[in-house]
Amino acid sequence: MVLGRRAAPLAAAAVLLLVPALAGCSDGGGSSSGQGTTTAPAMVGPADPVAAKAQISRNWTAFFDPKTPTSERIKLLENGEKMAPVLGAFAADKTAGMASAQVRAITFTSPSGADVTYDLLVGGSPALPGAKGTSVLQNDTWKVSVKTLCGLVQLSGAQVTGC
Repeated sequence: MVLGRRAAPLAAAAVLLLVPALAGCSDGGGSSSGQGTTTAPAMVGPADPVAAKAQISRNWTAFFDPKTPTSERIKLLENGEKMAPVLGAFAADKTAGMASAQVRAITFTSPSGADVTYDLLVGGSPALPGAKGTSVLQNDTWKVSVKTLCGLVQLSGAQVTGC
């Protein structure tokens, strides 16, 4: 019967520990303080962030690769068809013709947006290390944002309609 004498204090201790924990999980009974209410956490990124990061990195690398044809770059740029003249002006710059990018970090800002930290390389050497840009999900493809391209065009000193 020693177990019986120990069981009562253990049960009491369990009740004292569980009641506050369970109360925190209740629906709050209409409490306006927000305590005890459970809501789904806001979705910050896409449903599959690993796949999205891989696609962003792959698409940014291809977009900034001088060997990627303009027709492919258009597909990797937000509103690419509309922005073709801006892309053409960017590609015509002799420095841009030697540029490439290495994605360093991706942080999702929404299910369809991400901040991208990348190194812009010219001839393999860092020209803009730690540059900041954005990527947007458009038509199920993560693309380089118009904002990013226009920022680079402005850095080159070019005046292009559309930016």
